[in-house]
Amino acid sequence: MKIILKNLTKIFPNRTKGKADVVAVNDFDIEIPDGYLVGLLGPSGCGKSTALNLISGLLEPTSGQIFFGDDDVTKLSPESRGVGMVFQNYALYPHLTVRQNIVFPLENFKGEARLSREEMNAKAEEAARLVQIEGLMDRKPSEMSGGQQQRVAIARAIVKRPKVLLLDEPLSNLDARLRLQTREEIRRIQKETAITTIFVTHDQEEAMSISDLIIVMKDGIINQVGKPQDVYDDPVNLFVAKFLGTPQINTFKGRVENGKVYIGDEAVMKVSNVPDQPVHVAIRPEGFIPEANGPLTCHLSAVEVMGRDTSIVSTNPAFDGAEIRSIVSSDIKIPANQKEVHFTIKPHKIFLFDWHDEKRIYFETGK
Repeated sequence: MKIILKNLTKIFPNRTKGKADVVAVNDFDIEIPDGYLVGLLGPSGCGKSTALNLISGLLEPTSGQIFFGDDDVTKLSPESRGVGMVFQNYALYPHLTVRQNIVFPLENFKGEARLSREEMNAKAEEAARLVQIEGLMDRKPSEMSGGQQQRVAIARAIVKRPKVLLLDEPLSNLDARLRLQTREEIRRIQKETAITTIFVTHDQEEAMSISDLIIVMKDGIINQVGKPQDVYDDPVNLFVAKFLGTPQINTFKGRVENGKVYIGDEAVMKVSNVPDQPVHVAIRPEGFIPEANGPLTCHLSAVEVMGRDTSIVSTNPAFDGAEIRSIVSSDIKIPANQKEVHFTIKPHKIFLFDWHDEKRIYFETGK
């Protein structure tokens, strides 16, 4: 099911006298293709859960429209929209078995859609097989692990084959290993069912690993939409560049002068078509090449060998933060007792941003 949001806005009145109202979602205008898994990504408080609740019908928009396919569902109740929702806290009925929890949404079908008990059980078994909990149908939620409970919540959401599946921080209560396993399961289930799915998270690694498309939000506004790797490789502003990537992108105070990019007093790269100006210089961790005669000089703090990779921890007076992290192959040996390390920068891993509005400055590499 294709989802279209047209100028969707949600404003919450501020209960503090004299304070401005809160614009949680600001003029969303986007089309989500049928069958996609979309990651709605941003820091806490950016409006992503509000956007999800607007799509589900749990909140009414202040303005704008929501379409499922060609149908305007803006005024429809949640139960009339054909959505399935999975929440962070599972929201299972503790007194019911797994089977009863999964069957529960089917018991609300009315009229011609009403199912027999045999049909409901068959659909519950099918949903349980899809999330691989068919052997746990007679257990109560308290007798299951967090990961198993989350699978029950997913099965309950998909048992009625919704038009749209909405997942609100579904992995936040799981440990690191289960998060990885469950996000892979979510992707597998979504591919098998081909249900258009929106996955809300503040974890950029989660969103990038399983999404067909990511929407990066800040302060209720869409900052960038695209395939995960495309957004990582081509951020439109400094916020997006900083938000995507682990370790975080390294940001320096810099300037462009006479066709060269300077970090401190060192010219690290030639550029053309960029006028002289102060800039934010951002370099991905994998963008550093240790070379004896490299143009960027940093003070070496530590060398951390992590199997296939080595993390070089260093400092520079122009760095906008505490420590620079550069990721290189473990084949490159850096003596931990040396005082300085010199880097050449990969041109496709360095970005320039306007000093004032932090928008991307595009450049051509100079000769």
